This record gives sequence, C-alpha cells and structure tokens, in this order.
Amino acid sequence: MKVLGINGSPREGGNTEILMRTVFGELEAAGVETELVRIGGRPFRGCVACRRCFENRDRRCVLEGDPLNELVAKMAEADGILLGSPVYYTDVTSEMKGFLDRAGLVSGANGGLFRHKAGAAVLAVRRGGATHAFDTLNHWLHMMQTYLVGASYWNMGYGMKPGDVAEDQEGMENMRVLGRNMAWLLERIVPRG
Repeated sequence: MKVLGINGSPREGGNTEILMRTVFGELEAAGVETELVRIGGRPFRGCVACRRCFENRDRRCVLEGDPLNELVAKMAEADGILLGSPVYYTDVTSEMKGFLDRAGLVSGANGGLFRHKAGAAVLAVRRGGATHAFDTLNHWLHMMQTYLVGASYWNMGYGMKPGDVAEDQEGMENMRVLGRNMAWLLERIVPRG
C-alpha cells in the first residue's frame, strides 16, 4: 500500500510539511509506504481549458514544464492521496489550485483515475480561512470519487512561523488520528495480492 502526498507549500520543512509528515508517521507505523512531493514554490501552470486531455485520453495534460503528468501517474498508482496546503488569503496556494484543476480534468478525461482511493486533506493556517481552504481540497477529493478520511476534528494545524504547528497539540493529535484512520481504511479497500 502506498500514499502519495502533494504539498502545496513553498516552504520546505514548513508547517504544512510537518502536518503531512505526522500523518505519514502513523501510516508508516502501519506498514504503508509514503512519498511526499512539494509543488509549492515551483512554476505550476493553471488549466487553460483547452480540453485536449479529452481528445487525447492518454492520462496526460498537454501543458509541459511542470510535474503535473508525473504526479498524475503517481497518483493513479497510489492507493491513497494526501493533499496539504498552507492557507493563503482563505484558500489553497496558487500551485495547489493549478494542480487540482489540471489533475482533475485529466482524471475525468480518462475515466476517473483517482476513483476509490483513500483521500485526505490537511491545512496549515495562521488564524482564519482554513475551513474554506479545507473545503477546496475536500470538494476536489469528493469529485475524484475518493473515500474521504476523517479525523477527530477538521484537519488543520495552527501556527505562523515554520515549526509553530508542532506546538498545536490538538492539531498534531488530529494528524495522528487522521493517519491511523487512513491506514485503517486502506487495510479494507486495497486488494491483497
């Protein structure tokens, strides 16, 4: 079993990554392989609505120059998807939004590449706007027909400076619960070979 994490934060080792790695710690303890890819801070184009993915149906976006196609392939192979983003002006980062729009269209053009995977989202937030950003990620996971994994509260960690989320005891415990719940679900939905 494998979970691929897509991190929309431009800060390597920042609060979003701390939250995602906390979830991964629980998954790894349960024997689930994890991989984290950071797209934040890298050039990442938004969708241009050309709909060539519906013409080509080759599991690819025609736009080149960023890791979208590589990530779509990895997500199609993974058993679970963990999305993470800091909150920027009450929503996800622009890189994450571009990723969601393009990956979602490619998935839809190819029969639902992410259907029936375990899906979860985490947000790092300074103060407000996290619920809206959480909705953005969860709505996308819902539209991709993933099984949304819940935890003991909304999947958010609070902090401003890098590392501050580690002091949010409730947020960190929620990430651990999320990781355990995702491992539990994966045990039930991933066919044994």
